[in-house]
Amino acid sequence: TISTLLKMKAVPVINENDTVATSEIRYGDNDRLAARVATMMGADLLVLLSDIDGLYTAPPAKDPQAKFIPAVDRITPDIEAMAGAAASELSRGGMRTKLDAGKIANAAGTAMIITSGTRLSPLMAIERGERATFFKPSANPVKGYKTWIAGQLEPAGRLTVDAGAIGALKSGKSLLPAGVKLVSGNFSRGDTVAILSPEGREIARGLVAYDAADAVRIAGLKTAEIENVLGYEARSAMIHRDDLVVSVVGDQVLADD
Repeated sequence: TISTLLKMKAVPVINENDTVATSEIRYGDNDRLAARVATMMGADLLVLLSDIDGLYTAPPAKDPQAKFIPAVDRITPDIEAMAGAAASELSRGGMRTKLDAGKIANAAGTAMIITSGTRLSPLMAIERGERATFFKPSANPVKGYKTWIAGQLEPAGRLTVDAGAIGALKSGKSLLPAGVKLVSGNFSRGDTVAILSPEGREIARGLVAYDAADAVRIAGLKTAEIENVLGYEARSAMIHRDDLVVSVVGDQVLADD
């Protein structure tokens, strides 16, 4: 639909309403909605217009010593820590959701710019070199199916894993029940769940192969033990590598094919 409108020289305007959201599926803010549209269209660049002209080391309205950041190579936990709450009704989502949008866009190979939308001709202002923060896209973007998994805004559950499982994920392997230490949430097979490190940091997301009740029963078990516990022959992986997107562990981005 968007491609057709563009070919007709129309400018599509998309907002969260009954067209794109229901009570079961809701984006919650236009920043992340914009990122999902940009990645779906394969856009080169996403521009978020705000009442602030870019990213600072702290909210400048609260900290006069906050320093402006012109470019971000990768949205790390340190970068996320710089985001504060919404500064005004004009930026309801605040800088936090803009960084969430940046993670979605950058992971799919789309660059992002945050700049002020309160001045006239804000896009021309970017071309003139006026203040804006540029977020570099990933050199190894996640495409298609895995972009959809990574872009799920709220996981249905969470799986806390041990160091051995993290090492397996880093090498491109599936998540096995043996590496799962804690299961939380009420999810069904096929739902998106977050994978957490022992410290509680999200390191991946994926489509789980078990309902929550069965996941609790087999967490920590070796593959050979699963059938005896569940009473039927089941999948060896809690989340198969084909249904899993790894994000960040510490300061290292984990590659995903």
